[in-house]
Amino acid sequence: MSVYTLNLRVFWPLVTCILCALLLLHHFILRDSEEQGDGCSDQGPGAILLFKYVLAFALCYFFIKYCTTQPGSTKRGFHRAPEVPCKPAVPKKELLEDHYEKHVRLSPHVLGHSKAHVAKLVSVLVKVGRTDVPPESSLAFRGDFVQIGSSYEEHKVGSPDCFDILVPLRLPRGLKLEPCNYNVTKGGIPLVTLETPRKSEWIRRHKAFTDTFLHSQGSAGFHRLSPDSVLRWFYSTSQHCLSMVRFPFEQRCSLSLSLVESQRVQLHLTPRSDYVCCHISMGVRLIPALPLGDNAFLVAAPGTQKGENLWTVYFPKQEQKLLGFLKSKLPANSCHLKCLQLLKEVRDLGGQTLDQQAGAEWRGVLSSYALKTAWIRLLLSTPPEAWEECHLVDRLEDLLRCLRDSLQARNLRHLLLGGDTGLLPESVALPKLVKETVPSNLWAEFCAGSLDLVSARLAFSWAHLHRLIRLGRPQRTTLGRGVHCKHIDAE
Repeated sequence: MSVYTLNLRVFWPLVTCILCALLLLHHFILRDSEEQGDGCSDQGPGAILLFKYVLAFALCYFFIKYCTTQPGSTKRGFHRAPEVPCKPAVPKKELLEDHYEKHVRLSPHVLGHSKAHVAKLVSVLVKVGRTDVPPESSLAFRGDFVQIGSSYEEHKVGSPDCFDILVPLRLPRGLKLEPCNYNVTKGGIPLVTLETPRKSEWIRRHKAFTDTFLHSQGSAGFHRLSPDSVLRWFYSTSQHCLSMVRFPFEQRCSLSLSLVESQRVQLHLTPRSDYVCCHISMGVRLIPALPLGDNAFLVAAPGTQKGENLWTVYFPKQEQKLLGFLKSKLPANSCHLKCLQLLKEVRDLGGQTLDQQAGAEWRGVLSSYALKTAWIRLLLSTPPEAWEECHLVDRLEDLLRCLRDSLQARNLRHLLLGGDTGLLPESVALPKLVKETVPSNLWAEFCAGSLDLVSARLAFSWAHLHRLIRLGRPQRTTLGRGVHCKHIDAE
Protein backbone atom coordinates (compact mmCIF):
# COMPACT_ATOMS: atom_id res chain seq x y z
CA MET A 1 0.00 0.00 0.00
CA SER A 2 1.49 3.41 -1.02
CA VAL A 3 1.65 6.12 1.70
CA TYR A 4 1.62 9.86 0.87
CA THR A 5 4.27 11.93 2.65
CA LEU A 6 4.26 15.74 2.85
CA ASN A 7 7.03 17.62 1.06
CA LEU A 8 7.95 20.29 3.61
CA ARG A 9 10.26 22.14 1.22
CA VAL A 10 7.21 23.03 -0.88
CA PHE A 11 4.62 23.30 1.89
CA TRP A 12 6.12 26.03 4.08
CA PRO A 13 7.03 28.50 1.28
CA LEU A 14 3.51 28.01 -0.08
CA VAL A 15 1.99 28.76 3.34
CA THR A 16 4.18 31.87 3.67
CA CYS A 17 3.09 33.17 0.27
CA ILE A 18 -0.58 32.63 1.12
CA LEU A 19 -0.22 34.44 4.45
CA CYS A 20 1.62 37.33 2.78
CA ALA A 21 -1.15 37.60 0.21
CA LEU A 22 -3.78 37.64 2.97
CA LEU A 23 -1.78 40.27 4.85
CA LEU A 24 -1.54 42.53 1.82
CA LEU A 25 -5.24 42.08 1.16
CA HIS A 26 -6.00 42.98 4.78
CA HIS A 27 -3.75 46.05 4.55
CA PHE A 28 -5.40 47.38 1.40
CA ILE A 29 -8.88 46.82 2.84
CA LEU A 30 -7.88 48.63 6.03
CA ARG A 31 -6.43 51.57 4.07
CA ASP A 32 -9.55 51.93 1.94
CA SER A 33 -11.74 52.00 5.03
CA GLU A 34 -9.60 54.72 6.61
CA GLU A 35 -9.73 56.87 3.47
CA GLN A 36 -13.46 56.59 3.36
CA GLY A 37 -13.68 57.50 7.07
CA ASP A 38 -11.84 60.86 7.29
CA GLY A 39 -11.03 61.73 3.68
CA CYS A 40 -7.25 61.95 4.20
CA SER A 41 -4.61 59.25 3.87
CA ASP A 42 -1.91 58.66 6.40
CA GLN A 43 0.86 56.62 4.77
CA GLY A 44 3.19 56.60 7.76
CA PRO A 45 1.42 54.32 10.27
CA GLY A 46 0.21 51.95 7.52
CA ALA A 47 3.68 51.49 6.05
CA ILE A 48 5.18 50.87 9.48
CA LEU A 49 2.45 48.34 10.29
CA LEU A 50 3.06 46.54 6.96
CA PHE A 51 6.80 46.42 7.65
CA LYS A 52 6.17 44.88 11.08
CA TYR A 53 3.91 42.21 9.64
CA VAL A 54 6.39 41.27 6.91
CA LEU A 55 9.24 41.09 9.43
CA ALA A 56 7.18 38.88 11.76
CA PHE A 57 6.24 36.46 9.00
CA ALA A 58 9.84 36.32 7.74
CA LEU A 59 11.05 35.39 11.21
CA CYS A 60 8.34 32.74 11.48
CA TYR A 61 9.29 31.34 8.08
CA PHE A 62 12.98 30.98 8.92
CA PHE A 63 12.13 29.49 12.31
CA ILE A 64 9.80 26.92 10.75
CA LYS A 65 12.38 26.06 8.07
CA TYR A 66 15.03 25.58 10.74
CA CYS A 67 12.77 23.28 12.76
CA THR A 68 11.79 21.13 9.79
CA THR A 69 15.42 20.49 8.85
CA GLN A 70 16.32 19.14 12.30
CA PRO A 71 16.54 15.32 12.44
CA GLY A 72 13.68 13.69 14.23
CA SER A 73 11.56 16.89 14.51
CA THR A 74 7.81 16.55 13.96
CA LYS A 75 4.83 18.87 14.00
CA ARG A 76 1.35 18.10 14.99
CA GLY A 77 -0.59 16.76 12.03
CA PHE A 78 2.47 16.22 9.80
CA HIS A 79 4.79 13.25 10.03
CA ARG A 80 8.01 12.75 8.12
CA ALA A 81 8.31 9.44 6.38
CA PRO A 82 10.43 7.20 8.59
CA GLU A 83 13.82 6.54 7.08
CA VAL A 84 14.47 2.84 6.68
CA PRO A 85 17.89 2.10 8.13
CA CYS A 86 20.29 0.63 5.58
CA LYS A 87 20.65 -3.08 6.14
CA PRO A 88 24.28 -3.90 6.71
CA ALA A 89 25.80 -5.75 3.79
CA VAL A 90 25.97 -9.49 4.33
CA PRO A 91 29.56 -10.73 4.11
CA LYS A 92 30.15 -12.46 0.79
CA LYS A 93 31.21 -15.72 2.43
CA GLU A 94 27.95 -15.94 4.40
CA LEU A 95 25.99 -15.06 1.27
CA LEU A 96 27.73 -17.78 -0.75
CA GLU A 97 27.38 -20.39 1.98
CA ASP A 98 23.68 -19.70 2.43
CA HIS A 99 22.99 -19.78 -1.31
CA TYR A 100 25.07 -22.93 -1.71
CA GLU A 101 23.00 -24.81 0.86
CA LYS A 102 19.67 -23.63 -0.57
CA HIS A 103 20.23 -23.78 -4.33
CA VAL A 104 23.51 -25.40 -5.32
CA ARG A 105 24.26 -28.32 -3.05
CA LEU A 106 22.84 -31.67 -4.10
CA SER A 107 21.69 -34.29 -1.65
CA PRO A 108 24.41 -37.00 -1.57
CA HIS A 109 21.71 -39.60 -1.02
CA VAL A 110 19.65 -38.57 -4.04
CA LEU A 111 22.70 -38.30 -6.28
CA GLY A 112 24.06 -41.64 -5.10
CA HIS A 113 20.77 -43.45 -5.69
CA SER A 114 20.37 -41.87 -9.11
CA LYS A 115 23.85 -42.93 -10.22
CA ALA A 116 23.29 -46.47 -8.95
CA HIS A 117 20.01 -46.87 -10.85
CA VAL A 118 21.50 -45.45 -14.06
CA ALA A 119 24.51 -47.76 -13.82
CA LYS A 120 22.31 -50.81 -13.28
CA LEU A 121 20.11 -50.06 -16.26
CA VAL A 122 22.91 -49.12 -18.67
CA SER A 123 25.01 -52.16 -17.74
CA VAL A 124 22.13 -54.46 -18.66
CA LEU A 125 21.49 -52.53 -21.86
CA VAL A 126 25.05 -52.64 -23.23
CA LYS A 127 25.54 -56.30 -22.35
CA VAL A 128 22.64 -57.24 -24.59
CA GLY A 129 24.34 -55.59 -27.57
CA ARG A 130 27.78 -56.99 -26.77
CA THR A 131 29.65 -59.40 -29.03
CA ASP A 132 32.51 -61.50 -27.71
CA VAL A 133 34.38 -61.29 -31.02
CA PRO A 134 34.53 -58.43 -33.52
CA PRO A 135 31.60 -58.58 -35.95
CA GLU A 136 32.16 -59.46 -39.58
CA SER A 137 30.68 -56.44 -41.33
CA SER A 138 28.91 -54.27 -38.75
CA LEU A 139 29.45 -52.32 -35.57
CA ALA A 140 28.74 -53.73 -32.11
CA PHE A 141 28.77 -52.76 -28.44
CA ARG A 142 31.97 -53.57 -26.59
CA GLY A 143 29.91 -54.42 -23.50
CA ASP A 144 31.16 -51.77 -21.08
CA PHE A 145 30.49 -48.09 -20.51
CA VAL A 146 32.34 -45.05 -19.16
CA GLN A 147 30.67 -42.57 -16.81
CA ILE A 148 31.64 -38.97 -17.60
CA GLY A 149 30.57 -35.47 -16.68
CA SER A 150 29.95 -33.44 -13.55
CA SER A 151 27.57 -35.96 -11.96
CA TYR A 152 30.45 -38.41 -11.60
CA GLU A 153 33.13 -35.81 -10.84
CA GLU A 154 31.18 -34.48 -7.82
CA HIS A 155 30.67 -30.93 -9.07
CA LYS A 156 27.15 -31.28 -10.47
CA VAL A 157 24.76 -28.35 -9.83
CA GLY A 158 21.01 -27.99 -10.30
CA SER A 159 19.45 -31.42 -9.97
CA PRO A 160 20.72 -35.02 -10.27
CA ASP A 161 18.48 -35.90 -13.20
CA CYS A 162 20.88 -35.89 -16.18
CA PHE A 163 23.84 -38.18 -16.80
CA ASP A 164 26.36 -38.71 -19.61
CA ILE A 165 27.56 -42.20 -20.53
CA LEU A 166 30.14 -43.16 -23.17
CA VAL A 167 29.31 -46.46 -24.88
CA PRO A 168 32.44 -47.90 -26.59
CA LEU A 169 31.88 -49.64 -29.93
CA ARG A 170 33.68 -52.44 -31.78
CA LEU A 171 34.69 -51.99 -35.41
CA PRO A 172 34.23 -54.85 -37.89
CA ARG A 173 36.94 -57.46 -38.08
CA GLY A 174 39.70 -56.44 -40.49
CA LEU A 175 38.63 -52.80 -40.91
CA LYS A 176 41.49 -50.38 -40.38
CA LEU A 177 40.78 -46.70 -39.81
CA GLU A 178 43.57 -44.15 -39.52
CA PRO A 179 42.85 -41.04 -37.39
CA CYS A 180 44.05 -37.87 -39.13
CA ASN A 181 44.17 -34.37 -37.66
CA TYR A 182 41.70 -32.05 -39.39
CA ASN A 183 42.49 -28.58 -37.99
CA VAL A 184 46.27 -28.83 -37.86
CA THR A 185 46.92 -25.07 -38.02
CA LYS A 186 43.74 -23.54 -36.52
CA GLY A 187 44.48 -24.41 -32.91
CA GLY A 188 40.83 -24.86 -31.91
CA ILE A 189 39.07 -27.88 -30.42
CA PRO A 190 40.88 -31.00 -31.70
CA LEU A 191 39.03 -32.47 -34.69
CA VAL A 192 39.85 -35.80 -36.31
CA THR A 193 38.74 -37.76 -39.38
CA LEU A 194 38.79 -41.57 -39.53
CA GLU A 195 40.03 -42.65 -42.95
CA THR A 196 40.51 -46.02 -44.60
CA PRO A 197 43.76 -46.88 -46.42
CA ARG A 198 43.78 -45.97 -50.11
CA LYS A 199 42.29 -48.65 -52.37
CA SER A 200 41.50 -50.90 -49.41
CA GLU A 201 40.62 -54.50 -50.28
CA TRP A 202 38.31 -54.70 -47.26
CA ILE A 203 36.12 -51.92 -48.70
CA ARG A 204 35.50 -53.88 -51.90
CA ARG A 205 34.62 -57.09 -50.03
CA HIS A 206 32.15 -55.46 -47.60
CA LYS A 207 30.04 -53.25 -49.82
CA ALA A 208 27.03 -53.23 -47.45
CA PHE A 209 29.06 -51.74 -44.61
CA THR A 210 30.77 -49.32 -46.99
CA ASP A 211 27.49 -48.01 -48.37
CA THR A 212 26.02 -47.60 -44.86
CA PHE A 213 28.84 -46.15 -42.78
CA LEU A 214 31.56 -44.82 -45.09
CA HIS A 215 31.67 -41.77 -47.35
CA SER A 216 33.88 -41.85 -50.41
CA GLN A 217 36.32 -38.99 -50.95
CA GLY A 218 36.17 -39.32 -54.74
CA SER A 219 39.42 -39.35 -56.61
CA ALA A 220 41.41 -39.39 -53.35
CA GLY A 221 40.83 -43.13 -53.21
CA PHE A 222 39.87 -43.45 -49.53
CA HIS A 223 36.71 -43.37 -47.39
CA ARG A 224 35.80 -41.64 -44.14
CA LEU A 225 33.65 -43.03 -41.34
CA SER A 226 30.46 -40.97 -41.01
CA PRO A 227 29.42 -39.92 -37.46
CA ASP A 228 25.81 -39.45 -38.62
CA SER A 229 25.62 -43.01 -39.92
CA VAL A 230 27.15 -44.37 -36.71
CA LEU A 231 24.64 -42.39 -34.64
CA ARG A 232 21.66 -43.72 -36.63
CA TRP A 233 22.91 -47.30 -36.22
CA PHE A 234 23.52 -46.70 -32.52
CA TYR A 235 19.99 -45.37 -32.01
CA SER A 236 18.29 -48.30 -33.75
CA THR A 237 20.50 -50.84 -31.95
CA SER A 238 19.81 -49.22 -28.58
CA GLN A 239 16.08 -49.39 -29.33
CA HIS A 240 16.40 -53.10 -30.06
CA CYS A 241 18.40 -53.75 -26.87
CA LEU A 242 15.94 -51.72 -24.80
CA SER A 243 13.02 -53.79 -26.07
CA MET A 244 14.83 -56.93 -24.87
CA VAL A 245 15.48 -55.64 -21.33
CA ARG A 246 12.31 -53.60 -20.87
CA PHE A 247 10.19 -56.32 -19.25
CA PRO A 248 12.21 -56.75 -15.99
CA PHE A 249 12.03 -52.99 -15.41
CA GLU A 250 8.43 -52.33 -16.49
CA GLN A 251 6.87 -52.76 -13.05
CA ARG A 252 9.31 -50.32 -11.47
CA CYS A 253 9.84 -47.66 -14.13
CA SER A 254 8.90 -46.73 -17.66
CA LEU A 255 11.70 -46.52 -20.23
CA SER A 256 11.85 -44.67 -23.52
CA LEU A 257 14.52 -43.72 -26.02
CA SER A 258 14.61 -40.63 -28.21
CA LEU A 259 16.92 -38.95 -30.70
CA VAL A 260 17.24 -35.35 -29.53
CA GLU A 261 18.24 -32.67 -32.04
CA SER A 262 19.41 -35.46 -34.38
CA GLN A 263 22.70 -35.69 -32.45
CA ARG A 264 21.86 -37.10 -29.04
CA VAL A 265 20.45 -40.45 -28.00
CA GLN A 266 18.54 -39.86 -24.77
CA LEU A 267 17.31 -42.63 -22.48
CA HIS A 268 14.42 -41.51 -20.27
CA LEU A 269 13.65 -43.23 -16.97
CA THR A 270 10.41 -42.42 -15.15
CA PRO A 271 9.86 -44.31 -11.85
CA ARG A 272 6.49 -45.90 -11.13
CA SER A 273 7.15 -47.16 -7.60
CA ASP A 274 9.87 -46.89 -5.00
CA TYR A 275 12.42 -48.21 -7.48
CA VAL A 276 13.89 -44.73 -7.30
CA CYS A 277 13.04 -43.84 -3.73
CA CYS A 278 12.95 -40.12 -4.45
CA HIS A 279 10.78 -40.52 -7.58
CA ILE A 280 13.02 -38.48 -9.87
CA SER A 281 12.64 -38.74 -13.61
CA MET A 282 16.08 -39.02 -15.16
CA GLY A 283 17.60 -38.57 -18.59
CA VAL A 284 20.70 -40.49 -19.64
CA ARG A 285 22.64 -39.28 -22.66
CA LEU A 286 24.17 -42.30 -24.40
CA ILE A 287 27.21 -41.29 -26.49
CA PRO A 288 28.67 -43.77 -29.00
CA ALA A 289 32.47 -43.72 -28.78
CA LEU A 290 35.31 -45.32 -30.72
CA PRO A 291 38.45 -46.29 -28.75
CA LEU A 292 41.54 -44.32 -29.79
CA GLY A 293 44.08 -45.94 -27.48
CA ASP A 294 45.44 -45.06 -24.02
CA ASN A 295 41.85 -44.83 -22.73
CA ALA A 296 40.97 -41.97 -25.08
CA PHE A 297 37.85 -42.02 -27.26
CA LEU A 298 36.56 -40.42 -30.43
CA VAL A 299 32.99 -39.09 -30.42
CA ALA A 300 31.01 -37.17 -33.03
CA ALA A 301 32.06 -33.51 -33.07
CA PRO A 302 29.11 -31.23 -32.19
CA GLY A 303 28.09 -28.34 -34.42
CA THR A 304 29.86 -29.53 -37.57
CA GLN A 305 28.29 -29.28 -41.00
CA LYS A 306 26.79 -32.32 -42.63
CA GLY A 307 29.30 -34.25 -44.71
CA GLU A 308 32.41 -33.10 -42.85
CA ASN A 309 32.64 -36.45 -40.97
CA LEU A 310 34.51 -34.98 -38.01
CA TRP A 311 35.22 -36.52 -34.62
CA THR A 312 36.59 -34.98 -31.45
CA VAL A 313 38.70 -36.53 -28.69
CA TYR A 314 37.47 -37.31 -25.17
CA PHE A 315 39.88 -38.09 -22.32
CA PRO A 316 37.62 -39.40 -19.51
CA LYS A 317 40.15 -41.70 -17.86
CA GLN A 318 42.94 -39.12 -17.99
CA GLU A 319 40.74 -36.45 -16.43
CA GLN A 320 39.57 -38.84 -13.71
CA LYS A 321 43.19 -39.72 -12.93
CA LEU A 322 44.11 -36.06 -12.79
CA LEU A 323 41.22 -35.23 -10.45
CA GLY A 324 42.17 -38.17 -8.23
CA PHE A 325 45.79 -36.96 -8.16
CA LEU A 326 44.70 -33.45 -7.16
CA LYS A 327 42.29 -34.73 -4.52
CA SER A 328 45.07 -36.73 -2.87
CA LYS A 329 47.16 -33.55 -2.54
CA LEU A 330 44.41 -31.30 -1.17
CA PRO A 331 43.46 -31.01 2.52
CA ALA A 332 40.47 -32.93 3.88
CA ASN A 333 38.41 -29.75 4.29
CA SER A 334 39.15 -28.53 0.77
CA CYS A 335 36.69 -26.15 -0.89
CA HIS A 336 37.77 -26.89 -4.48
CA LEU A 337 34.54 -28.66 -5.51
CA LYS A 338 32.36 -26.03 -3.88
CA CYS A 339 34.36 -23.33 -5.65
CA LEU A 340 33.64 -24.81 -9.09
CA GLN A 341 29.96 -25.32 -8.24
CA LEU A 342 29.60 -21.70 -7.15
CA LEU A 343 31.36 -20.53 -10.31
CA LYS A 344 28.75 -22.41 -12.36
CA GLU A 345 26.05 -20.75 -10.29
CA VAL A 346 27.51 -17.29 -10.96
CA ARG A 347 27.43 -18.15 -14.67
CA ASP A 348 23.80 -19.32 -14.51
CA LEU A 349 22.65 -16.28 -12.53
CA GLY A 350 24.53 -13.88 -14.78
CA GLY A 351 23.00 -15.26 -17.97
CA GLN A 352 19.37 -15.69 -16.93
CA THR A 353 18.16 -12.36 -18.40
CA LEU A 354 19.87 -12.73 -21.79
CA ASP A 355 17.92 -13.37 -24.96
CA GLN A 356 18.19 -16.66 -26.80
CA GLN A 357 21.14 -15.76 -29.02
CA ALA A 358 23.17 -13.95 -26.36
CA GLY A 359 22.38 -16.70 -23.85
CA ALA A 360 23.63 -19.40 -26.22
CA GLU A 361 26.88 -17.48 -26.76
CA TRP A 362 27.26 -16.90 -23.01
CA ARG A 363 26.84 -20.61 -22.26
CA GLY A 364 29.09 -21.52 -25.18
CA VAL A 365 32.00 -19.41 -23.95
CA LEU A 366 31.46 -20.35 -20.29
CA SER A 367 30.71 -24.00 -20.95
CA SER A 368 31.08 -26.48 -18.12
CA TYR A 369 34.22 -27.88 -19.73
CA ALA A 370 35.77 -24.40 -20.09
CA LEU A 371 35.06 -23.63 -16.43
CA LYS A 372 36.47 -27.00 -15.39
CA THR A 373 39.60 -26.37 -17.47
CA ALA A 374 40.27 -23.00 -15.81
CA TRP A 375 39.54 -24.55 -12.41
CA ILE A 376 42.00 -27.45 -12.84
CA ARG A 377 44.67 -25.09 -14.14
CA LEU A 378 44.28 -23.00 -10.99
CA LEU A 379 44.43 -26.15 -8.85
CA LEU A 380 47.69 -27.19 -10.50
CA SER A 381 49.28 -23.77 -9.95
CA THR A 382 48.13 -23.12 -6.36
CA PRO A 383 49.53 -24.61 -3.12
CA PRO A 384 47.20 -27.27 -1.63
CA GLU A 385 46.85 -25.45 1.70
CA ALA A 386 45.35 -22.45 -0.12
CA TRP A 387 42.20 -24.51 -0.80
CA GLU A 388 41.10 -24.87 2.81
CA GLU A 389 37.46 -24.05 3.50
CA CYS A 390 38.26 -20.68 5.06
CA HIS A 391 39.74 -19.46 1.75
CA LEU A 392 36.61 -20.09 -0.33
CA VAL A 393 35.97 -16.47 -1.35
CA ASP A 394 39.64 -15.83 -2.14
CA ARG A 395 39.88 -18.91 -4.38
CA LEU A 396 36.62 -18.07 -6.13
CA GLU A 397 37.90 -14.57 -6.83
CA ASP A 398 41.17 -16.07 -8.12
CA LEU A 399 39.22 -18.35 -10.42
CA LEU A 400 37.14 -15.47 -11.77
CA ARG A 401 40.30 -13.43 -12.27
CA CYS A 402 41.92 -16.27 -14.21
CA LEU A 403 38.83 -16.55 -16.40
CA ARG A 404 38.77 -12.81 -17.13
CA ASP A 405 42.49 -12.81 -17.93
CA SER A 406 41.96 -15.68 -20.36
CA LEU A 407 38.99 -13.90 -21.93
CA GLN A 408 41.01 -10.73 -22.44
CA ALA A 409 43.86 -12.80 -23.92
CA ARG A 410 41.29 -14.61 -26.18
CA ASN A 411 42.87 -17.91 -25.20
CA LEU A 412 41.92 -20.79 -22.89
CA ARG A 413 44.27 -23.65 -23.57
CA HIS A 414 42.95 -27.21 -23.52
CA LEU A 415 43.82 -28.98 -20.32
CA LEU A 416 45.56 -31.93 -21.98
CA LEU A 417 46.33 -30.44 -25.40
CA GLY A 418 47.42 -26.96 -24.40
CA GLY A 419 51.11 -27.48 -25.04
CA ASP A 420 52.01 -27.18 -21.35
CA THR A 421 54.94 -29.51 -20.95
CA GLY A 422 55.46 -30.51 -17.35
CA LEU A 423 52.06 -29.29 -16.15
CA LEU A 424 50.48 -32.76 -15.92
CA PRO A 425 51.70 -35.61 -13.70
CA GLU A 426 53.49 -38.52 -15.36
CA SER A 427 50.58 -40.87 -14.59
CA VAL A 428 48.41 -39.12 -17.20
CA ALA A 429 49.29 -40.71 -20.56
CA LEU A 430 48.07 -39.38 -23.92
CA PRO A 431 47.84 -41.07 -27.34
CA LYS A 432 50.65 -40.27 -29.76
CA LEU A 433 48.21 -38.67 -32.21
CA VAL A 434 47.11 -35.90 -29.85
CA LYS A 435 50.64 -35.23 -28.62
CA GLU A 436 51.52 -34.04 -32.11
CA THR A 437 48.61 -31.61 -32.45
CA VAL A 438 48.85 -27.82 -32.33
CA PRO A 439 48.07 -26.41 -28.84
CA SER A 440 44.29 -26.25 -28.61
CA ASN A 441 42.41 -23.05 -27.70
CA LEU A 442 38.87 -23.75 -26.47
CA TRP A 443 37.75 -20.23 -27.48
CA ALA A 444 39.22 -20.17 -30.98
CA GLU A 445 35.76 -20.14 -32.60
CA PHE A 446 34.55 -17.03 -30.72
CA CYS A 447 35.25 -13.47 -31.88
CA ALA A 448 37.04 -10.90 -29.72
CA GLY A 449 33.90 -8.80 -29.24
CA SER A 450 31.94 -11.73 -27.82
CA LEU A 451 34.74 -12.60 -25.39
CA ASP A 452 34.95 -8.97 -24.23
CA LEU A 453 31.20 -8.86 -23.58
CA VAL A 454 31.35 -12.11 -21.63
CA SER A 455 34.28 -10.80 -19.59
CA ALA A 456 32.43 -7.58 -18.72
CA ARG A 457 29.23 -9.39 -17.82
CA LEU A 458 31.11 -11.90 -15.69
CA ALA A 459 32.70 -9.07 -13.69
CA PHE A 460 29.29 -7.40 -13.33
CA SER A 461 27.68 -10.66 -12.16
CA TRP A 462 30.27 -11.13 -9.44
CA ALA A 463 30.07 -7.49 -8.28
CA HIS A 464 26.24 -7.63 -8.07
CA LEU A 465 25.93 -11.22 -6.93
CA HIS A 466 23.78 -10.30 -3.93
CA ARG A 467 21.16 -8.72 -6.24
CA LEU A 468 21.24 -11.62 -8.69
CA ILE A 469 20.74 -14.08 -5.86
CA ARG A 470 17.85 -12.07 -4.42
CA LEU A 471 16.09 -11.66 -7.77
CA GLY A 472 17.22 -14.78 -9.54
CA ARG A 473 15.73 -17.90 -8.00
CA PRO A 474 12.75 -18.78 -5.84
CA GLN A 475 13.50 -20.10 -2.41
CA ARG A 476 13.65 -23.86 -2.30
CA THR A 477 15.29 -26.53 -0.25
CA THR A 478 17.70 -29.16 -1.42
CA LEU A 479 16.28 -31.45 -4.09
CA GLY A 480 14.56 -34.38 -2.54
CA ARG A 481 13.29 -32.62 0.59
CA GLY A 482 9.64 -33.28 1.17
CA VAL A 483 9.78 -36.71 -0.47
CA HIS A 484 9.14 -39.58 1.87
CA CYS A 485 12.60 -41.05 2.24
CA LYS A 486 14.19 -41.91 5.56
CA HIS A 487 17.68 -41.30 4.21
CA ILE A 488 16.91 -37.72 3.20
CA ASP A 489 15.07 -37.00 6.44
CA ALA A 490 18.21 -38.01 8.30
CA GLU A 491 20.49 -35.63 6.37
